[in-house]
Parts: sequence; structure tokens; C-alpha cells
Amino acid sequence: MIERTSHGDIAVLRIQHGKANALDLELCQALTRELEAFRQSSSHALVITGSNKIFSAGVDLLRVVDEGAPYVRAFLPAMNGAFETLFSLLKPVVAAVNGHAIAGGCILAAAADRRLMTRDAGRIGIPELLVGVPFPVVPLEIMRLAAGRDLSSLAYTGVTYGAEEAQRNGLVDGVVDGERILEEAIRVAESLAAIPPTAFALTKRQLREPVLERIHVGSAIDALVLNAWTSEETLSAIRLYVERTLRKS
Repeated sequence: MIERTSHGDIAVLRIQHGKANALDLELCQALTRELEAFRQSSSHALVITGSNKIFSAGVDLLRVVDEGAPYVRAFLPAMNGAFETLFSLLKPVVAAVNGHAIAGGCILAAAADRRLMTRDAGRIGIPELLVGVPFPVVPLEIMRLAAGRDLSSLAYTGVTYGAEEAQRNGLVDGVVDGERILEEAIRVAESLAAIPPTAFALTKRQLREPVLERIHVGSAIDALVLNAWTSEETLSAIRLYVERTLRKS
């Protein structure tokens, strides 16, 4: 599900979960465990990447449709927990976006300090509203920091970018040929890890603490979001989207 390797002082987590590295309950729980283990480890920085030429295609909508509201009530908190754990790490984190990073996959990448994306290998964006689901507080606040003033456009239109367009719009920091993506991500992680750890951690904390504060006071909104995700209106919208797109492929 998640392969963990080390390259010197750099830890690498590779998501290997089905064809699309889709986020489900078990993957989010496993990711949180791996991230907490990294937090406590002696590794100086983290690279997170995907497999099968896909970083992550986002939430496993097929499972949401098949298992319905009871599954969603367990899944959404686990997903939010994984995102927040990644975002709150005070060591350097680099996302090696090796292919499609859609919806939740984009959020995973956005939670990193630096994002590199493979050239001509996929798209990145947050088309949640096109599916018919509202954003929980955690992913929307993570995207607010990553996308800045472009967040409204990304959220309302559901547009996805290829790598070079994503770089022009500030959603990724660099574009790399596919065979070099992990090597380059490790190099960037090493450069961040070379900064004195206390200075890096304090600076990252100052940049991210306002976001975490908004997350922590957003419980009332998240209760509304959970109610929306488990409503028949939203589940029907997801079901229609799945029938129109995923089950055809």
C-alpha cells in the first residue's frame, strides 16, 4: 500500500494502491501511520510520490458509491487526518508528482513544501465541485496556502492543468522529465534538509500556523460538510459522476 525507502537522510514514501492510488479509508490510515513514523524518525526530509504513472487520482468514488454513508462517516475524518498530518510536519517535504494528481491527489501534493511534476504525464487540479461534493475544511485551507488568489478559480471551475501550465500558475514549482522525477525530488529535499533544522521548522511553523488555526476552528463547517457528503443528494451526484466517467473506462 505504501512503500518506505531511504536515500541517505531522505525518507521516500511511495503510494502503491490499486491502479490509481485512490484514497480510501485504509490508505489514509496507513499514510497517517507512516507520516507519524517519519515525524519521530531521524530522517531529515521526506519525499512523497506515487506509482503506475499516477500520483493519486483522489478519493475512491467507486467505494463511496458502493458502501454509502456509513463508509463516508469513517473515511472523511481519516482523509482529513492524513492531510493535516502531512501538512503539519515541520521537517521538509517534497512531492514528486509522477502523474495525475486529481482532487485529493492534488491536496496531497499541495501539503508539501515543494512540488515537482513529471512533464507530459498527467494533470493536476481540484474538480471536487464537478463531482458534486463540497470541500472539507482541511483540504480547502491547504489549497488556500498553495494556490493563493487562484483558489476560487480552481475550486469553482474544476480546471486541471498539465505540468507546464501548473508551473505557470504556481501550483507546482518545477517540471522534470519522467525518469528524473524522484532523483530531482531527492535533490530538492536534500537542499531543504541542509538548512539548519530549527530555523527551517520555525519558519515553516510561522507560515502554516494560521492555516492550522483556521482548520482547528472549522469543526462546525466540517459537520455540515460531513452531512452533505452523506446526503442522498450528494451520493446521487457522485453516483451519476461515476456512471458517466469512471465506470465507462
